[in-house]
Amino acid sequence: MNSQISSNIWFEASAPSNIALIKYMGKTDTVNNRPTNSSLSWTLNNLRTFVRIKQNGELTSDQWSALKRNDLRPIELSEKGKKKFLDFFAKLKTEFKLTGFFEIESANNFPSDCGLASSASSFAALTMVAHQYAGGTYLPKELARISQKGSGSSCRSFFSPWSLWHEQGAEEIQMPIKELKHMVILCDESVKAVSSSQAHVQVLTSDLFKGRPERAADRLQKLITALRKPETEWKNIFQICWNEFWDMHTLFHTSSPAFMYLNGDGFSVLAQILEMWQKEGDGPIVTMDAGSNIHLLFRTNQPDSYTKYLNHFNQKFNIWTDDGYQNRKD
Repeated sequence: MNSQISSNIWFEASAPSNIALIKYMGKTDTVNNRPTNSSLSWTLNNLRTFVRIKQNGELTSDQWSALKRNDLRPIELSEKGKKKFLDFFAKLKTEFKLTGFFEIESANNFPSDCGLASSASSFAALTMVAHQYAGGTYLPKELARISQKGSGSSCRSFFSPWSLWHEQGAEEIQMPIKELKHMVILCDESVKAVSSSQAHVQVLTSDLFKGRPERAADRLQKLITALRKPETEWKNIFQICWNEFWDMHTLFHTSSPAFMYLNGDGFSVLAQILEMWQKEGDGPIVTMDAGSNIHLLFRTNQPDSYTKYLNHFNQKFNIWTDDGYQNRKD
């Protein structure tokens, strides 16, 4: 692998975010980010982080700054976030035998730190660009294993459209559904008060965490079975995913100390979605990450439903879709 390249050359990579339908929450190993249960995710190829690196012989340490491009959203990392990113890059340099110090720039095409899994896409992209710079030949599964040590859920961003993360690592899983229409109702775009990393620790204090790995494993098997027959099992898929994200958020609400990502707007949106689903007998898959924002996944044969949900919720909320950012209309 290459260890020295002209300092005038930028190397760039991008990686997608992902949304878990069966959640990763709680760790058996905080150093290597090994999860307490397996998880299943849908890859969000239109929500991406872009990272570029360049070796700079004048530096005495690696430096991060925001990547400024008209098509990307401004990003700010806290000192803690910056340190975590740079510390992981140091590990990547050791892994890929890179020497010297680097300028590192990154940005998303979507809001960060508000429950859209920007950590997953950021660490996956950083792993990809370091590997690219080194001229490496690692397989995606090997890169996923490395990236997992920086951000657990990032290992799922190396596979598309479905990724299964289990005890042996992440891998692609084949399903009949190859395409879904995605939107995110942005109930709160502010930075989370409790990070995902903190949440992984605090949920262990909830009385309801007992039995959580078993509940998740049971739902995972039921969801995989249902996803193999989406034409007849869509309503069941919705119900499994609905129960799963509420299970996770209930852990937040009952931990010590308790914390909440859901706000009044979020509860209202979920109530409206449930009412629409029950009235029509059909609708999107609904899920949430560790944040306030609500993800909807529609079948490709639901264009009218997709438009209805978009127009309804866009009256009050900004919405992120596969086509980009939709400003609220009020």
